[in-house]
Amino acid sequence: MIGMDTTLQVLTPVGILDGTTAEELRVQVDRALAAGAKTLLMDLKETTFVDSSGLGTLVSVLKKVRSQDCEMYVCSINPQVRMLFELTSMDQVFEIFPDKAAFESSR
Repeated sequence: MIGMDTTLQVLTPVGILDGTTAEELRVQVDRALAAGAKTLLMDLKETTFVDSSGLGTLVSVLKKVRSQDCEMYVCSINPQVRMLFELTSMDQVFEIFPDKAAFESSR
């Protein structure tokens, strides 16, 4: 592969995604969009737990990304996060890939 796709930004939240870490994620998304990202990949491989406020943050970030004609995808979610997504029907809202490699091969 020659060159990097600068329109793709991968964000990897670490640990627990909840009300206390939500603002940090919003800032990262704002920075990525300001830097010209057209596609965000939320790689949750390092995310151990997501609560309702963390999920709300992902939804609000998704709306913001889409409002700027950009796209956001999610990959590498653990069983707890997958269960939360399924219980709240967020698995219908987000396009979720098993891992980063699966996302890259889909492009």
